[in-house]
Amino acid sequence: MDFRELEEKLVAFRDARGWGKYHTPKNLAVSAAVELGELLEHFQWESDGEILESVKDPAKKEAISDEIADVVIYLTLLAHELGIDIGEAVERKLGKNGEKYPLRT
Repeated sequence: MDFRELEEKLVAFRDARGWGKYHTPKNLAVSAAVELGELLEHFQWESDGEILESVKDPAKKEAISDEIADVVIYLTLLAHELGIDIGEAVERKLGKNGEKYPLRT
């Protein structure tokens, strides 16, 4: 699924439930930050090795996956509300990063 399809699916899901009135830019940005905090809880106090080991447990991996999905959902809805095309934004940012951090030869 590409970004546009994802956005359409999320907006339809939201609108079918009447949640659009709550999805102001501020609320969506705050919600994304909250969900990112919930994601970070899975990594708190663990080393990279411990984290990689823990995701071998399907339940742990699913819990982390759910938090990542929540962050993506809120950011996608925020972009929608602000009229930002995520695909274009990512491409543009990659271009900027490529200029800022060129390949070393």
